[in-house]
Formats: sequence, structure tokens, C-alpha cells
Amino acid sequence: MEMHQVRYFVALCETLNFTRAAEACHVAQPSLTKAIQKLEDELGGPMFSRERGLTHLTDLGRLMRPHLEAMYEASEAARIEAQSFRTLEKANLRIGAMCTIGPTRLIGFFKTFRARVPSAVLNIHDAPGTKLAEMLLAGDLDAALIALPKLPDRFETLPLYSERYVVAFRPGHRFEAMEAVPLAELNTEDYLNRVNCEYPEYFASLGIPDPAADCNVCYETEREDWIQAMILAGMGCCVTPEFLPMIPGIATRALTQPEISRNVVLATVSGRRHSPALSAFVTLARRHDWSS
Repeated sequence: MEMHQVRYFVALCETLNFTRAAEACHVAQPSLTKAIQKLEDELGGPMFSRERGLTHLTDLGRLMRPHLEAMYEASEAARIEAQSFRTLEKANLRIGAMCTIGPTRLIGFFKTFRARVPSAVLNIHDAPGTKLAEMLLAGDLDAALIALPKLPDRFETLPLYSERYVVAFRPGHRFEAMEAVPLAELNTEDYLNRVNCEYPEYFASLGIPDPAADCNVCYETEREDWIQAMILAGMGCCVTPEFLPMIPGIATRALTQPEISRNVVLATVSGRRHSPALSAFVTLARRHDWSS
């Protein structure tokens, strides 16, 4: 069985006229008739009957029609998707990026994607991790760059890189003389609470209380730039991801006792069909060198 035979069969089912079916398939009628006869020989009997100039499906034809139509539709879908992938027609790709994930480790990948798929437009949506998970499940995002200790079971994740949590402080602070800052050292410090950061969830997953709980919390805000400006002004310190961009002058030391890190992953919804642009995005992410 060949796909052109299936295509002719589907056209003949729709028109019930050999001449019109041949015209729809852009072939001569004898060629279409011969292909249908060959298909009937392969399937074991006539699938069309012509009586007094009328063409209609036989019992075998009616039995075979849904199967052959499904084959034709699958073939067309594969052809269209392959063509779209080759040309990668202009498409908007909606990518969520957790608001606490800095661009430092991502810009190189985005640049590579742009070079390989110049027709695609990346729309980056910035939000807390739990919000991005909801948007991804709802179909409002195609994929998400996310770092949470637990994600919904429906997500398929591609690990990209890990980063430690560090303590950020002003120059001249006592932490500057330390190689690393034990968690307990924060208890006596003025603390600036980054409201959108997910690190309390990582502490909770290890059975450790939120470090801000025992600190003297002076300010809370969703704005990273405000937190960093306050650090430079000597108004307190904070726990922050290692690769979050910092205002020049801010010092950091690794957080220890315990040392905690998070995994940044590219999340998609398992079983959901990928567009050609998203397929290219995931493929390139899998091949990218995330070590630098």
C-alpha cells in the first residue's frame, strides 16, 4: 500500500466521482482508477461500486474508510510538521523565566537559539515559580525556566545547571573576612527579605526553618534592585542565588551549615504536542554547554 493510493481513496470517498477525484488529486483519471484497483486487490475486494453512473462505497469500503482516512491525516500532519520544521516559519515562543533566575547563564543559550532559529520570536514572561507552573499547565506558556524543589508530576524537565545560595552584604561587613557564612551567623544580622525567592521551600524540604524567621527582618520587597540598593547602603544582608546579577560593589559568600543549592530546569508539559519552534528550543537546550 502506497500513500498516493490512500490519498486517491480519500478523494474518491469525498467526491464519489472518479473524474472529480482525479482533478482534485491533479492526476489523470486512468492513473487514479488503476491505483484504486491495485489498492482493492491488496485489501481483498472492491471498495467502490458503480451502478448506472453512480459511485458508492461497498461494505469493505465503508469498513476501510476510517482507517485509510486516519493514515492520510497522519501522513499530512507529518508532512506539514516536517516542512514547518525545515523552514521554521515565524512563531512566537512563550517562555516563562522565574523572577529569581538571572540572565547570566541564559543569554548565551538565547543567542545560540536566535542564530539557529532567526524567525522565532521569544516572549519572556517573568513571574514567581508557582505562578509559572500554573501558567504552563493552563497552556499560557510553551515552556518555563524554573527552579523549585518540587514540580507537578505532569511536567517533563530538562536539567540545565545548579547554583548555590550565597549571602550578600556590603563591603567592609564582618562576613567579608569569612570564606563562607554559616546559616546561624545570620541570626544577629539585619535581614532584607526577598519575597519572591523560593529558598525557604528548599530549607523546608530539608526540614530547616526559614532563615529569615530568626533574623531581624527590616525590609521585605519583590524588587531585587531595591534589596541590592539597601545592601550597599548598609541596611542589611540577604540570601540570594549565586548567579543573580549584582550591583557592582556587593560582596557575597557561600551559605554553609547547611550548604544549599537549587537546580534550574526547562519544564514542559508531558504529552503536550510541541510546535516546531519549541522542539528546536528544547533540542538546542539539551545540546547546549551549561557549564559556563
